[in-house]
Formats: sequence, structure tokens, C-alpha cells
Amino acid sequence: MIKPGGVGRGLTRDQIVAAAFEVLDEHGLDGLTMRKVAARLGVQAAALYWHISDKADLLDEMGTSMWRTATVALFDEPDDDLARGLTEAARRMRAAMLAHRDGATVFAGRRLTDVGLIQVQERPLAVLVAAGRSLEDILDTWQIVMHFTIGWTAEEQGVSQAREADPSSYDLAERDARLGADTHPLMAHAGHLMFADPQARFERVIARLVTALTASAP
Repeated sequence: MIKPGGVGRGLTRDQIVAAAFEVLDEHGLDGLTMRKVAARLGVQAAALYWHISDKADLLDEMGTSMWRTATVALFDEPDDDLARGLTEAARRMRAAMLAHRDGATVFAGRRLTDVGLIQVQERPLAVLVAAGRSLEDILDTWQIVMHFTIGWTAEEQGVSQAREADPSSYDLAERDARLGADTHPLMAHAGHLMFADPQARFERVIARLVTALTASAP
């Protein structure tokens, strides 16, 4: 969904969003409040309401900002290589979410406040449709990749943040001992694969997903 941006005085929405990301990175989503954002800017909370109606509105602005970061230059040179476009979009989305604490949770399900971010996608869609793909097929494929990437990144971020809070929480040697690695060697090895290099695993899995989706597409 799209909703119109607000109009106010004094501060700008960009300043408020930047401060909100600072608060998010320091305190997490549960600790993100209008009062803390205002304090970061050196103003009273009431000053924010010229631009932001409530926390939900602020989160929409933050999600829009992350989407803008993820899609910058992505649609500048549209082509008919759907697999390449999907893979690059997934990489950029993941990077934008990982750039902030609880980034995947902030990103998911937000309404875009900048209609230009939707309009810019018209050209690459037109190229793909002209190449023979149906709009419905493109949309289905894109949503599968997008939702997979958000879910994958949320899980990845949850593990990473848990490890930061308690390094022993994902100790693989301890896991092997509790699991009984001698009698459950496959599950023990699976744990070492799952919690090894998240970047490499994402690249491997997104490649398999995109290949499967685009190979079956008309």
C-alpha cells in the first residue's frame, strides 16, 4: 500500500528517520520510542508530530528508507534477465536489513511512503512483459523471493543478535555434546553447516531458489 507523506515545519522527515535508526541500533525495536528519537534530536517529542503521526508512521518511513537503499540503481538499466534481477534484489534487500538491529522486523510489512519507489519499477516490468513473461508470473516469482529473503534475514539476524548477547548460546561444541554427535552425526554436521558462514549459505540457497523459479517460468 502507499500512503501520502506528511507536511510539517522545523525538522525534516529525513532527520527524524536518521535519528530513529540510531535509536534502533542502540536500543532495538522494543526500545524505539518517539521520546527517545526526539531526545536524540534535542527536541521535545511533540516537535516530531509535525511530520510523524505515531510509531507506526515512523516505522513506515524507516521501512521506506530501507527499501530506497535496497533498490538504488537496481532499476536503472532494466533487462529481461529475471534471474539476475531477482538475485541482485535479494542481495540488496538482505544487506539493507542487516545494516540495522532488528532490520528485518522493521522492513517487513511496511507501507511505502514514497510512490516514486513503485513508479520506478514500471520500466523493468515492461521489459520483462515485452520479453514474453506474464505480469502474474513475474509478481508470483518476485513475492516468493522477497518473502524468502525477509524470513531468512530475520532468522539470520536473530541468531546473530543472540550470539552477540550471549556468545555461548550457539556454541557448536556444546550443541554436539548435548545432541550426542557420535550417535547423531548427520544432525551434528547439519548444525555446523547451518551456523557456519551465513553469507555463503544465503548465496547458495538464493541461487537454488531463483534457478528453480525461473526455470519453470514461461
